[in-house]
Amino acid sequence: MHYLIGDLQGCCDAFDRLLVEIGFSPSRDTIVVLGDLVNRGPKSLATLRRLRSLEGSVECLLGNHDLHLLAVASGLRGGGARDTLQDILNAPDREDWLAWLRQRRLALHQDGWLLVHAGVPPQWDVVTTLSLAAEVESHLRGDDLHDFLAVMYGNKPSLWDPALAGHDRLRYAVNALTRIRFVDAEGRIDLKNSGKLDSAPPGLVAWFDAPDRKTRGIPIAFGHWSALGLMNRDELLALDTGCVWGGKLTAVRVDGGRREVTQVQCAASQVHEE
Repeated sequence: MHYLIGDLQGCCDAFDRLLVEIGFSPSRDTIVVLGDLVNRGPKSLATLRRLRSLEGSVECLLGNHDLHLLAVASGLRGGGARDTLQDILNAPDREDWLAWLRQRRLALHQDGWLLVHAGVPPQWDVVTTLSLAAEVESHLRGDDLHDFLAVMYGNKPSLWDPALAGHDRLRYAVNALTRIRFVDAEGRIDLKNSGKLDSAPPGLVAWFDAPDRKTRGIPIAFGHWSALGLMNRDELLALDTGCVWGGKLTAVRVDGGRREVTQVQCAASQVHEE
């Protein structure tokens, strides 16, 4: 059986309970976790340990919080007041964990599903999405990691152009894959608004509702947008159900032509006010 799971964000206890609820067997089942493995929850290091213990049956995408960890560990970003990354940063084997994170993917096309952390710009098709993800992955794994992380942050450019190159191209790809929520009529990414669908200012729509989206017709699963809650459309799964904010952690079985939802409630000790 094949499952997709939304943002863990260091909620290791809820993850373990979810594995029990779905009857997960590493010898039989597979899971893809859709990014934001760490941060804000109480057990970031334990979450990485649990995921790594299941390698071969669990695959993890990178989200914006995971990239934030790499930037903080590189000294390029200060830790935020709400960060819960110190157990990783203080671990004697921290470099091993950071190296493991650097090998994770930013996008997958698997079992008919396009899998990303945040979303896909309307101008990208599946091939473009995977290609741009691979470009970012090569820098995460390469000798120029520090230089890449130093220019990764910023909201510009906001509009895709195939001619984009260098830092602008990489920054756009990171924002698209790990931060996108709303876009305007031209497909320009808006990174200021993060609420529910009906909270969008005039002229903005969710990236998946863009009328000319080139991935229309392709099943896509993503996390990142906890304000959406569980969204279970024919060709769309939104799976960040806000476990770290006191919500639920969600797994959806997607193999064999069936879609089966399993959720566990966040434990009280895991509630962190946003």
